[in-house]
This record gives sequence, C-alpha cells and structure tokens, in this order.
Amino acid sequence: MPELRPPRHRVDPRARRWWTVQALLVLSGPALLIALALAVCSLLFFPGALPWLGPLLLVVLVLPALGYLWFMPRWRYAVHAWELGERAVYAASGWFWRTRRIAPLSRVQTVDTVRGPVQRAFGLATVTVTTASTAGDIRIAGLSDADAEELSRRIGEAAQLVTGDAA
Repeated sequence: MPELRPPRHRVDPRARRWWTVQALLVLSGPALLIALALAVCSLLFFPGALPWLGPLLLVVLVLPALGYLWFMPRWRYAVHAWELGERAVYAASGWFWRTRRIAPLSRVQTVDTVRGPVQRAFGLATVTVTTASTAGDIRIAGLSDADAEELSRRIGEAAQLVTGDAA
C-alpha cells in the first residue's frame, strides 16, 4: 500500500501565536499561577517547606508548563496542513495524536467558518467540513480569514459539481 503524502498547504504562520495564547489561557498560565501561589504561600506561612517545595513545584508544574508553552505550538504548526483536490478535501492535524482525514467532496454536507475571539485577534479562522460520515468532521484550524473564506467557497462549489457515489 502506498504511503499517504502530507497535504500541500500549511496553515497561516500566525497560528503558532494563536496556539501559544491558547496554551497560556488553558494550561500553562494556570499551572504557572498555581506554582507562584503555592510558592508565595509557602514563603509567607511555611518558610521551612521551600527547600523541598521549590524543586517539587519546578519539576511538577513550572517545567511542564513552560515546555508545553514552547513545544506545542511549534509541533502543531509542523503537522497542520490541508489540501483541496478535485474530488476530496484532505487535512492533517494534531500535535501529540496526529490525524489525517480525507473526505470525498460527494459526501460534503456543510462547510462552516468559525472565528473565536482569540482567533479574531490574530485574523484567523477554522473551516469545518461536515460529511455524511460517522468518523466526524474535518477541521482545518489556523487559516487566515481570507484563506478560510476562499477555501469554504471552493469546497462548496466543488461539492456541488461532484456527483454523489452510488451506494
């Protein structure tokens, strides 16, 4: 069986900053705040605990939070890509669990463009292609607004031109 090549188009480079802000808001920021709060409480109320609590906080909270903040956006950017062919839309995503999905245009039911508040701040959008499949939607996150609009339009037009497969 031939190996599936990666999709041709990368997401917008601004997606790395968007994923970095997401990491700060969801995981790294709260972990760093918890570490800081525990260190300050220990310093104020239990100063004798700092010799063992400081290294523990560093290993358990600070280093993982900083590692996630640094590696996740770069790793995700290296994986996320998309392509629209004559008969199918193809997307690769993930950062730890990598997913590659190909959906025939004859199965496309809807195409949605979503812009969350943080995405809007970076001029980005996510295109979601819903198909007649139980495997779920194809999400192409981190596209520029213009690319997302163009891709949505092209998928919609291509899906109308492709005749459905006889089942």
